[in-house]
Amino acid sequence: MDLQAIYDWARSLWIIWLMLVFAGVVWWAYRPKNRKRFEEDASIPFKDDNGG
Repeated sequence: MDLQAIYDWARSLWIIWLMLVFAGVVWWAYRPKNRKRFEEDASIPFKDDNGG
């Protein structure tokens, strides 16, 4: 096995790994369980911290 073959093999695994990570992040972000948390986090800039 030469260096070019190792590079091609590692490159194909890297692409698969990135696709799996992306799919995992999308799945986590759109889970109904996280909806309330994300809505609360989205309203943080509009909260009044000092009462005035």
